[in-house]
Amino acid sequence: MNKNRFAQSLPVAAALLLLIGATSAVRADNAQSRPMQPSIQASQGTSKAASLEEDFAGLDLSDDQKTEIAKIRQDAETRKAAVAKSTTLNQDQKDAMIQGYTRLQYGEMFRALTPAQQKVVRKRIADQRAADAAANKRPAPARSK
Repeated sequence: MNKNRFAQSLPVAAALLLLIGATSAVRADNAQSRPMQPSIQASQGTSKAASLEEDFAGLDLSDDQKTEIAKIRQDAETRKAAVAKSTTLNQDQKDAMIQGYTRLQYGEMFRALTPAQQKVVRKRIADQRAADAAANKRPAPARSK
């Protein structure tokens, strides 16, 4: 019975190994044939960071909120620096992770605000989206409630 199970699972294991090998080969070919693209961080990172600062600028933060937001920023910068120094990730992976950490940072900072402050930030974001849409001459995306 044990021998029979092994014999039945052998073709499945071989197929999985072939699939993994084929996937790796295709990824390697795609990575080599793909032209170098500018980094997401380089092309969008500075405008996103500036937008983040603008969205939270001028809010009347309590001392506790300032402390919490400073800790959130420091934690995010530590994570981003670790990703940037990573030798196991390619540039696209680094950019995606840094962008993800920026989103997490933004969300954590937003949750540290009072409901009234959150309303102000939401209004700034909506206004910026409307301005961006007007600059690109396309309708602003509908906001969901």
